[in-house]
Amino acid sequence: MSKAIVLNDKLKANGEIALPASFAEIDSHNLYLYVKSYQAALRANTAHTKTRSDVSGGGKKPFAQKGGGRARAGSIRSPLWVGGGVAHGPKANRNYNQKVNKKQKKLALQFAIQEKADNGKLFVVDSVAIESGKTKDAAAYVKNIAARDALVVKELVDEKTFYAFRNVSNSYLIESNELNGYTAAAFDAIVIEKSVFEALTKED
Repeated sequence: MSKAIVLNDKLKANGEIALPASFAEIDSHNLYLYVKSYQAALRANTAHTKTRSDVSGGGKKPFAQKGGGRARAGSIRSPLWVGGGVAHGPKANRNYNQKVNKKQKKLALQFAIQEKADNGKLFVVDSVAIESGKTKDAAAYVKNIAARDALVVKELVDEKTFYAFRNVSNSYLIESNELNGYTAAAFDAIVIEKSVFEALTKED
């Protein structure tokens, strides 16, 4: 059974909390679908080309139909001409959204959480608070858990804790309502407040 590591105020291991058995039964495909949908939604969708009808000019026939020895042409804005329109180019009206239902979103997050627990990278603390508001204290907080980078989940982010974590490059501080399968999977470790963890693992 997967277990989260409980940390005390000094960020030292002080016990374990087991995750619900149902977490281990979740198919990894749920996380795959959610991450795919999340990344698709981030696409800028700015690639856009003009067709011959969008390019200015070209209303006049460039030269006579016959007698010049050249192929006939009706407009200098044909896709065959330099400066002409683009045939079958990308348009900025494409919709990249991929639907993922609420149940799959929940399962994706639970799978990501369970995977972190299996790797010993899920840490539960009573409270995340950097009362000094100093970056060096937040950096030391992340360093203590010996992870490449960490997602820090707080129920409600206070101003001083926000400022402390803001410039720590290997951590990302979020509130509980921002937690999802993508952010949970993207970081090496997760530090989560106990109240958030309990709400997340509460069985229906």
